[in-house]
Amino acid sequence: MNSTLDLKEVVINGRKLEAPIFVSGPCSAETEEQVLETGRQIAKMGIPIYRAGIWKPRTRPGNFEGLGVVALPWLQKLKEETGLIIATEVANSYHIKQALDYGVDILWIGARTTANPFAVQELADYLGGKDVPVFVKNPVNPDIDLWVGALERMNKAGLKKLMAIHRGFSHFGNSPYRNKPQWDIPIELKRRFPELPIIVDPSHICGRRDLLAGVCQKAADLDFDGLFIESHIDPDKALSDKAQQVTPKDLDKLLSSLIWRKPDIGSNGLLHDLEVYRAKIDMLDDEVLRIYKDRMNVVEKIGEFKKKNNFTILQTTRWSEILDERKELGKKLGLSEDFVTTILKAVHQESINTQTRIMNEDTTSGESR
Repeated sequence: MNSTLDLKEVVINGRKLEAPIFVSGPCSAETEEQVLETGRQIAKMGIPIYRAGIWKPRTRPGNFEGLGVVALPWLQKLKEETGLIIATEVANSYHIKQALDYGVDILWIGARTTANPFAVQELADYLGGKDVPVFVKNPVNPDIDLWVGALERMNKAGLKKLMAIHRGFSHFGNSPYRNKPQWDIPIELKRRFPELPIIVDPSHICGRRDLLAGVCQKAADLDFDGLFIESHIDPDKALSDKAQQVTPKDLDKLLSSLIWRKPDIGSNGLLHDLEVYRAKIDMLDDEVLRIYKDRMNVVEKIGEFKKKNNFTILQTTRWSEILDERKELGKKLGLSEDFVTTILKAVHQESINTQTRIMNEDTTSGESR
């Protein structure tokens, strides 16, 4: 179910955040020198927001879990010296109190916390009535309703300055990415809440600095509102996530290489040309849907045949043959294997659903049992 968010412009210390919004800093605050020197270089680049982890939720105990409150005065000092807007992750009311007491400007909710509605509600209850910007990362699992729910809980508590961070999703199997982007999910969030700023965290999506440029450009091409990216003065010596961090110098080169395209084509001749292409797309989409309808009509006949002859719905050998043959055809046609596989699996699942319905129909009344 779609809903609306009651939002207002994100203005912090008199500075209005406008796209593209850049947020950068180390994964973790490790030493005062590291915090200050990284921040000074970032400030010189004109990046307005400095991020640093104070409390780090790690998958397994024994890994570096952040320095905690001892690092907050370093962030406060950096803010006073450079005018940077300071952001850090919080996961409980103690974190929030300490962060706000030391002048942290922005709080962000991490992926593990977003996945727990109880934890999110506790944070929302504690933050109720406070005029503080809150950034909400997507949950670790690809569930858009969990993401939306976290945003709604914050909003219902009276928080109006909200922003979403897309950091990719956990997955099983091989992938070049630490967390799969699954762009369809943040795109759907953008469709539901066009007024909600959404920025992309390529560091956690990639897990490797050599993949950052491609994901950053993809974020720009898809008209997201900015980047949330990790930078460290000496990434190879970082105490957490060193493989995905870049030096401020390399970050500057990366950001300078990006192309941020126009979101609005306007009313000139270009719009007419685009509309011609869109009309062709609409026509082809209509034709594809009609073809799928014809296909499902055949599936119904197959379901009736299987029911009459007491055959199982799932024919594994046949499904494997279809998958292999269609992927090979797709390759010859220049279509990616992921695209073809995704379509085939969706069609196959709908076919199973249709045949299951037919199997469960009462033959005498035509009604489901």
